[in-house]
Amino acid sequence: MIKLYGHEYTRTELLRRVGDISQIAGVKQYELKTGNSKGVEAVDFRTGSGFNFTVLPGRGMDISFAEYNGIPLCWRSSTGDVAASYYEPGSGWLRGFYGGLLVTCGMTYVGAPGALDTPAHALSRFLEEGEELGLHGRVSYVPAQNVWVDSRWEGNEYIMWAQGKVREATVFGPNLCLTRRIQAKLGDTKLRVEDVIENLGSEPAPFMYLYHINGGFPAVDEGSEMISTSVKAIPRDEIAETGISNYSRFQSPIPHFKEEVFYHEMECDAENHAYAALVNKEFNNGQGLGFYIRYHKTQFPKFIQWKMTGEGIYVAGMEPANCWVEGRAKEQQRGTLQYIEPGGRRHYESEIGVLRSREEIEKLEEKIACVKRDK
Repeated sequence: MIKLYGHEYTRTELLRRVGDISQIAGVKQYELKTGNSKGVEAVDFRTGSGFNFTVLPGRGMDISFAEYNGIPLCWRSSTGDVAASYYEPGSGWLRGFYGGLLVTCGMTYVGAPGALDTPAHALSRFLEEGEELGLHGRVSYVPAQNVWVDSRWEGNEYIMWAQGKVREATVFGPNLCLTRRIQAKLGDTKLRVEDVIENLGSEPAPFMYLYHINGGFPAVDEGSEMISTSVKAIPRDEIAETGISNYSRFQSPIPHFKEEVFYHEMECDAENHAYAALVNKEFNNGQGLGFYIRYHKTQFPKFIQWKMTGEGIYVAGMEPANCWVEGRAKEQQRGTLQYIEPGGRRHYESEIGVLRSREEIEKLEEKIACVKRDK
């Protein structure tokens, strides 16, 4: 059954009431046409529930915007949507970091820029001494190929999706391919992200991968909170140490605020799911609002929190990952740098959904408490 407008409908009952399903929901492809966003392919999803979002095949199949009933969920930066052709190495990555609900970082390096030391891994031809690596990798700046946007009925469910392949490759270097499918169902207030990453090369490739999920006002506001299955928060540096006692709560925008980053030890439920959410219980006179990420801890063993509550850069990041964010050189030095073997695959399944009320927030809080208690 399809839940819409306070009622439940079968496929037949619903189609008797509309000329075409696009009256209620659907996916629409288009291309941005002006400024430095010119040429970016985009796909708008309308679920019929009030949950709408935009996927950018022209920028790595990431999610540039999301809203619920006209209320924004994610932070959007001053850059706006920037075409992949404007990619700049090093910290220039930030010139096209539009924020959005999901920006993918990787696939061969994540985190701080820097140069590599002498390779320590026996199979590391792709790790050259002195190689300069920029911020957060290239994958979000690569336009997708084989883009497939469509929808269909499956019984009484109407499913919409966008799928594409993002290839990160270089001569004499790694050759990785991400196949991503983002889908949502009619009437739902959540989306699903499914990734398969393959090493199409003939040698092991370094592999670092992170979801940069960026919550913004009004989900993030004075009194908002990050709730999660975290059992321990570790400050990344001295700046974060000063905020460790209040890492999960947010205040009004602060002039000249310096970003704080925390590493979390996450527990998971019986299905290996970990949870994190940004919630504002006092939104709209106590109605409440937020959104959550559910992911497999076996797929993303690390979780990073980015707290940046400055003026204009007022954002909270929830970041499942397979690494920390001090850069590939640091992972190499620790001996924790992961590789994908030739012909190897890595599979990721995650869910992002809206918390529409204080009741839904409290229900998730109970689930999180249960996960921690059972462990």
